[in-house]
Amino acid sequence: MKKKFQNIFFLFGLAVLIIMVTQLDFADVWHNLQHAGYWFFAVVALWAFLYMFNTAAWLTIIRSQTNDPTERKKITFSWLYKVTVSGFALNYATPGGLMGGEPYRIMELTPRIGAERATSSVVLYAMTHIFSHFWFWLLSIFLYVLTQPVNLFMGSMLTLTGAFCLSAIWFFLSGYKKGLAVRVMNLVRHLPFVKKWAGPFVAGHKTQLDTIDQQIAALHNQNPRTFLTVVLLELSCRIFSALEVFFILLVLLPSVNYLDCILIIAFTTLFANMLFFMPLQLGGREGGFLMSVTGLGLTTSAGIFVALLVRIRELVWTAIGLLLIKLEKRKD
Repeated sequence: MKKKFQNIFFLFGLAVLIIMVTQLDFADVWHNLQHAGYWFFAVVALWAFLYMFNTAAWLTIIRSQTNDPTERKKITFSWLYKVTVSGFALNYATPGGLMGGEPYRIMELTPRIGAERATSSVVLYAMTHIFSHFWFWLLSIFLYVLTQPVNLFMGSMLTLTGAFCLSAIWFFLSGYKKGLAVRVMNLVRHLPFVKKWAGPFVAGHKTQLDTIDQQIAALHNQNPRTFLTVVLLELSCRIFSALEVFFILLVLLPSVNYLDCILIIAFTTLFANMLFFMPLQLGGREGGFLMSVTGLGLTTSAGIFVALLVRIRELVWTAIGLLLIKLEKRKD
């Protein structure tokens, strides 16, 4: 990627990060960090491990698109790990990631594997990342029914959520089978503000969009084992991410149940993703933790404690991701 674009991504993310940091109550942050002790470092270190799942899933997609060993050597796990962390940092810092993670990943990959394959691999990974969320939420509904009392209101909410997840899973499976690039761009052509740009873009890039859709469909139709591997890697990442809440709650509740932590993560991520348009999902993540923690019979203070430490962890890894953009060696 050209140095100019690296600087744009870095400065934009840095500006948002500074704004987010200034919203914190530093006295409260310091008090809670002291209370958490070494468990906070365990939470930060955990995400170094979780990002390996994300990187492995993306690398599996990239390598499934070619059998050329020379091309495969161009993308090492360590290099892709850095791009993955930086991509997520930009997604955290931008509303819906629309100006950050995905464009950054495409621009980093393009010099190594070409624009079409770079775009298709990023689109495929983003699809699979979201797809795994819907499976995680759907499976969490069954976990809730098996482990928690269900009244009429909660039963209705779980039914609506289940219907929503099943509809989304059907939509993504259809996209995997037939491709999604052309369908999405045709939808964008009818949206206000961008339709004047989208129409000429679709007309001028029809061949490239068709190629991207063929590559998307190939992963599901021709490589079902690879597709399943990628989905399971992402789903495993969702399940293991509950360790973050588990570690934090151990400070307050030595008898904390890991299954409850999975439910907390499921509800919180569902609620926060409904507010995807907010940078760092500000407010949505905290509200989700408060509702999910108290809904499982824990105290409000426990919810606030979890939400604050998770927010600090996100800021730490956002800063790390932005630094990795600047530390990335330019490929000549």
